[in-house]
Amino acid sequence: MGHYSLGVDIGGTFTDIVLLDVQSGDHFSHKELTTPDQPELGVLRGVRILLKRCAVQPQQVVRVVHATTLFTNALIERRGAVTGMITTEGFRDVLEIGRERRYDLYDNFLELIEPLVPRELRLEVAERTEPDGSISRPLDRDQLLAAGQKLKTLGVESIAVAFLHSYRNPEHETAAVQMLQAQLPGIAISSSAAVVAEIREYERFSTTVANAYVKPLADRYISSLEDSLRQEGITAPLFLMQSNGGLVHTKEAKRLPVQLLESGPAAGALVAAQFGRDVSETKILAFDMGGTTAKLSVIEDGEPLVAYTFEAARQKRFRTGSGLPIKISTIELIEIGAGGGSIAHVDHLGLLKVGPRSAGSQPGPACYQKGGEHPTVTDANLCLGYLNPDTFAGGTMKISEAAAKQALDTVAKTLDMDTASCVPGVTDVVNENMAAAARVHIAERGGDAREYSLLVTGGGGPLHGYSVAKKLRLRRMLCPPSAGVASALGLLIAPPKVTRVTTFSNRLSQIKIDALEHAYQELEASAVQTLKESGASSTALVTRRYADLRFVGQGFELVTELPAGPYGDSTPDRIRELFADEYKRVFAITPPVNDVEIVNVRIDVSGAADAKLGKQRDEAATESRVPVRRKAYCPDLAKTVDMPVHQRANLVAGATVAGPAIVEESVSTLIVGSHGSFELLENGIIAVELNTGDRA
Repeated sequence: MGHYSLGVDIGGTFTDIVLLDVQSGDHFSHKELTTPDQPELGVLRGVRILLKRCAVQPQQVVRVVHATTLFTNALIERRGAVTGMITTEGFRDVLEIGRERRYDLYDNFLELIEPLVPRELRLEVAERTEPDGSISRPLDRDQLLAAGQKLKTLGVESIAVAFLHSYRNPEHETAAVQMLQAQLPGIAISSSAAVVAEIREYERFSTTVANAYVKPLADRYISSLEDSLRQEGITAPLFLMQSNGGLVHTKEAKRLPVQLLESGPAAGALVAAQFGRDVSETKILAFDMGGTTAKLSVIEDGEPLVAYTFEAARQKRFRTGSGLPIKISTIELIEIGAGGGSIAHVDHLGLLKVGPRSAGSQPGPACYQKGGEHPTVTDANLCLGYLNPDTFAGGTMKISEAAAKQALDTVAKTLDMDTASCVPGVTDVVNENMAAAARVHIAERGGDAREYSLLVTGGGGPLHGYSVAKKLRLRRMLCPPSAGVASALGLLIAPPKVTRVTTFSNRLSQIKIDALEHAYQELEASAVQTLKESGASSTALVTRRYADLRFVGQGFELVTELPAGPYGDSTPDRIRELFADEYKRVFAITPPVNDVEIVNVRIDVSGAADAKLGKQRDEAATESRVPVRRKAYCPDLAKTVDMPVHQRANLVAGATVAGPAIVEESVSTLIVGSHGSFELLENGIIAVELNTGDRA
C-alpha cells in the first residue's frame, strides 16, 4: 500500500525534490541541477535517484505536488505563445495606455513596458455592455469570426477575449469563447470574465493577456510532466501550487496558469509560517535564498501576508508601475536578483556590484566546472571556506575551489585588490542588498524590522542569514531542518485552496443583503466544485469571506475579512465596523466619511493539509561527535579563523554552542559568527541568538 508524497520545486539553478512518508512525517530530499530547456528531464532524473535511494517503488507514491518558476520566467523573458487579443471596438490600446502614469518622473529616457500582445494582433469587434450589465450593442458575430480567422492567419497560438464591463455581465464573452473554440480548434482561448471578474479594465485586460500568453506553455508542460511520471510508473494525481499558497489539480492549472506565477516562493513562505508556529514566533521575516533569486516575505500571527495584485516582469525591480499588473491573490513577497549564481562585476563607476544577472544552472558558477567563467556568490562562499567541496548539494556534484578563485581573480584585478580582500566584499554587497530590501519591505507596512526573527531557507539562506540578521539588528535567527529544500517541503504541507472574486459595487447604505449573500454563495459553490474535482473532502472545507472596501469618494480599496455567513439585517453595521478597524490599523486614522462602498467580494475555500512533518531521514549521526575544523572567514572578526564544523545530525538538543561555527547537513550549510550562539531545539530547528548591541 502506497503512503508517500513527492514535492518538486524547480528553481533557476536546482530542482529540489522531497519524498515524504505521509504516515510518519519522515522525509528524504535530493537536489538536482535544473534542465531549463526541458525542466521535466531534471525532475525525472532526480525522482529516480531519490526513489532508488529510499527503496520506494513508484507505485507507492500517492500524490505529487509541484511548483515551478517556468511561467514567470516566460513572462520575464518573453518566451510565451504568440498571443492575440479581441476586445471591444475602440479599446485595443488599453494595454498600451495603461494608467498613463510615469513610474519615474525624472527619467527622460523612461522605457515603459511593452504589452505582451503587439498592436497588430489586437483586434476589435462591435459590442457593448454597460457598467450596470445591460447590453446596449449586441455582439457582431460575423466580425468576431473574421477577427478569429485573421489572428489564425497571423500565426497566433492563443487568444485573449476581453470585453468592456464583462465582469458585470459575461454574456458576450461567453458567446465569443464558444464561437472561437468551434472555429479555431487547437488555439487556446482565455476569457477575462473567467480569469479575473473584477472592475478596472487595464488590470483585467493585462491579467487575461498574461494568462493567454502562458496557457499553451502550461498545457504542454503539465501534460508532458504527467505523461513522463506515468511512464516512470507514478500514476498518482499531480497537483500544482498556486501563488496564494493553495493547491489545485492539473485541469484548473491548465485553465488558469496565471494563478501559478509565484508558486515556488509561496511554498517557501508556507513552510516558514509552519516552522514559526512550531516555536511560537508571532513575527517572522522569511528569507529564502536560492541559486538565482532571494525572496523575502513577512509572516505575522502564524500567517504570511497576502496581496491581491502584483507586478510581473518589472522594467526596474523596485519601481511600482514598471511591470505588468496581474490581478491574482498571492502571498506577498519581494524578490531580489541575489542568489548563489548571481554574478559579481565592476560597474562603469568602478564599484563592485552583485547581480541581478545569474549564471543559473547552465553553465552555472565557475566552481561547477561546467563552462561558467563569471565569478558568482557561490564561488565566493567556497573561497571563504563555508562550503565543503565533497558534500555540496548532498554530494551530487563536485565543486572546485581553484576554479572559483580563478574567476574571482578577474574582479579583484579590476578593483586593484588582492583576491583574499575582494571575496568578502562580494558576499557583503549581496547581504547589504538583501538587508536593504527587507528594511523597505517592512517599513512600507509600518513595521520595525528589529521586532522580527529571521527564518532562513533555501541553499543560500543559512549561509547568508547571520550577516543579514546582523545588518538588520535582529536578535534571533531560525534555521529549520532541510532548509535547502524547504520550498519543496512546503508543497507537501499546503492545503488544497481555491479563491474566487467578483465585482459587486454597492454602498452599504443602499445594499440589499440578500444580493450580497447570494454573491458569496455563488462564489463558494464554484470554489467548492473545483476542490471536489481535485479530490478534497467537502466536509473538511473552510470558507473565509473578504470584501474590497473603500469610503465613498475614494479611488482604491482595502481588502477586509468579513464574518462568515449567512448575512442578516445587522451585517452592514458589522462590515462598517470591521472596515473602520482595518483602515485605522493600516492608516492610523479614519476620514470623516460615514458611508462605505463594497467594490469586490472574494472568498477563499481551503481543505485540510494531507501531511504532517516529522524527522529528516537523510542525516545520520556519526560515531564521533567532535567537530572537525577548517579555515573559514568570520564575518564579525573580518578575518579567516580556524572554525569548528558541526554535523547537524550530531547536535544535542538543548545544548548551547558559541560561535563562530559552521553547521553542515546534506542540503544546506549554516554560518554563525563570533557574536552569536546556537541551540538545537527539540523540534529540530536551530535557534541562533545574536548579540547585536543596543537596538535603540
